[in-house]
Amino acid sequence: EEGSNQYIYQRKIYNVNQLIFKMKSIKIKGSQRESVGKAATKALRNAGKVPCVLYGGDKAIHFSADELSFRNLVYTPNVYTATIELETGDKFKAMLQDIQFHPVSDKILHIDFYQLHDGKEVTMEIPVRLIGTAPGVIAGGNLRFPNRKLKIKAIPENLPDFINADISKLTIGDKLYVTELQNDDFTIMHPDNTVVVQVRMSRLSVSSGVEDEDEDEEGEAAEGEAAEGTPAAEGTPAAE
Repeated sequence: EEGSNQYIYQRKIYNVNQLIFKMKSIKIKGSQRESVGKAATKALRNAGKVPCVLYGGDKAIHFSADELSFRNLVYTPNVYTATIELETGDKFKAMLQDIQFHPVSDKILHIDFYQLHDGKEVTMEIPVRLIGTAPGVIAGGNLRFPNRKLKIKAIPENLPDFINADISKLTIGDKLYVTELQNDDFTIMHPDNTVVVQVRMSRLSVSSGVEDEDEDEEGEAAEGEAAEGTPAAEGTPAAE
């Protein structure tokens, strides 16, 4: 229901800040690398492939994949995990740990992944998604969104696509803190006084308030003058 902070989902009512959807995974098909020298790496890049390393397991795994395979994983504001499938038949769940771009062409030069293990917590930055419209913005205030991503800790199966932040009750001067976004599925790794989003007074709303005050003062002055003139009219002697 619009304007409400509750959504009906699968016949249950949830607070919108508590409603989360599990993170999607992007499939990456790769080939294990036999040689990791500079010459071999350059040859891979010339062939349109990206050299990668998967950490977090018993040993580091070097592999490569087509550059186009990473389009939906890298060139997006969303955050996804990756399912790496090698030609050997091995599959690994992973998260993107580090990425290097060419300083001029902006092409991907190298990617490091970190292997995910069921039941083992990982730390990851998750985008914040604003839900609703703040009454304070409608009233002329400015919406400030200083923390568009929040660092959380969770087991892989509980990682969310987004962290929802309901702003439908924020008036001018109100702030939404991370404590209002806590969820049983993850832990937010920020101090409790961290502001996620707030509505601040704008110059427009300030000047509008000053104009309203000026109009009120002018109205009061006019009423005062009229009040002063009334007794004089009543005190004028009647013609005989």
